[in-house]
Amino acid sequence: MATRWLFHRLRSFRGHKNRRTPDIMATRWQIGAILFIPLEEKTITIIDMNLFKAILSFAICIALSMSCGGEQPQPVNPDDKTDPETPSTSTIEPLDKATMPILAWYSIPPEYATLDRYKELKKAGFTINFSHIYSLEDALQSLDLARQAGIKVMFTCGDALNNDTENVVRQVKDHPALCGYFLRDEPTGADFPALAAWAGRIRAVDPDHEIYLNLLPNYAGEEMLGSTYEEYVKKFTSTVNTTMLSFDHYPVLENGSVRDYWWNNLEIISREAAAAGLPMWAFALSTAHHPYPVATQASLRLQLYTDLAYGAQCLQYFTYWCPTPGTWDFHDAPIAEDGTKTAVYDLVKEMNKEIQARAGVWVGCKVQKVYHTGSEIPPGVTELTEPMPEPLKKLDTKGHGALISFLENGRYRYAMLVNRSHLEGFDYTISFTKDVAQVYEDGSVVAIPGRSANRHLDPGDCAIFRMAK
Repeated sequence: MATRWLFHRLRSFRGHKNRRTPDIMATRWQIGAILFIPLEEKTITIIDMNLFKAILSFAICIALSMSCGGEQPQPVNPDDKTDPETPSTSTIEPLDKATMPILAWYSIPPEYATLDRYKELKKAGFTINFSHIYSLEDALQSLDLARQAGIKVMFTCGDALNNDTENVVRQVKDHPALCGYFLRDEPTGADFPALAAWAGRIRAVDPDHEIYLNLLPNYAGEEMLGSTYEEYVKKFTSTVNTTMLSFDHYPVLENGSVRDYWWNNLEIISREAAAAGLPMWAFALSTAHHPYPVATQASLRLQLYTDLAYGAQCLQYFTYWCPTPGTWDFHDAPIAEDGTKTAVYDLVKEMNKEIQARAGVWVGCKVQKVYHTGSEIPPGVTELTEPMPEPLKKLDTKGHGALISFLENGRYRYAMLVNRSHLEGFDYTISFTKDVAQVYEDGSVVAIPGRSANRHLDPGDCAIFRMAK
């Protein structure tokens, strides 16, 4: 009888995993009591006695193991590759919701203009369509399709916008998909007075939408600029009544190098935009042509995160649709010339998703100062030196080139570290003089214990740290 009961109780342990339930605690007492039951039955055989001893020995082992209590160590899963630095818990106040304007330069041609194509553009993360359109009829169709797709249009319709400005503006100014009016790309300094007059005619009819011009980069010669680059930019902001300060500069070259004067171009544009009270717009190159390579995740990150570190309030891709090769051997755009999607489309889509997840850091931010570190410092920028600017206590990039931008936005201050290389990652150490949290790629905000961190930064990537003002 005792033997059968003991077998029954031992089998009932399955699945309990050493939990101290009342049932198990009672069973432990009962098993122990069996050890002292007098064996009065004379009919127990030698085999029964041997079996009974084996069962008692097993019961003692069970009782001793259970007396340790608590959870037993769990085996390590060799497939668990969770990075201990990856955010999991202790998430604090999230980022404010925001949307970064993202413009597709040289977008959907009129002959491909369908609602599905405009939805495809939106699915890639673009918020503004800028197609090269040369008739008012096609431009009106673009506005209607964009409205249905839920995006905006930078309006252009060839010479009509200049030759019949007031009439054209009256026809489109109340359209819900209108973002603004495109006037000219890369004007020279001599073009500014005529552009100012054109902008004034638009403003007289529609004071509410953007006036869009895009300036030359700083590697344009003084013959085109009409002055030094800084004077060219100052003249533009003081002469032309525009609503943003936009420029293009494609820094990544086919040999893998990065133009070192690109960062100085950003310094000038960022500074002059702030002085004029204008938002800064900047570019990334998404369409290859000599001497520029096919876009990679790292080259896009480098350009776009650096633009944002300098305060960009609208990001632009040159181009979305592949232009017909001619003067330039365009290829590998997000959308090929025949309308098929390429691998670059997926890269751009993922990049835009990354940006929007942390748009609350950048939309409406003010740049306080940008510093550069590394064994080589680009010309025309500020090197990070001791004493560290508050609230930074230490930054060690092990000699690798990086920039760190200090931004203010709402209740918070941000330190944004960007890897200046699109080819190599590096390990770094950073610490602050006040409590800090890291803003991860998915937008989560996680407190950093001890106000310091050791991290790895991938090629072209950024790391963002948030602290109270």
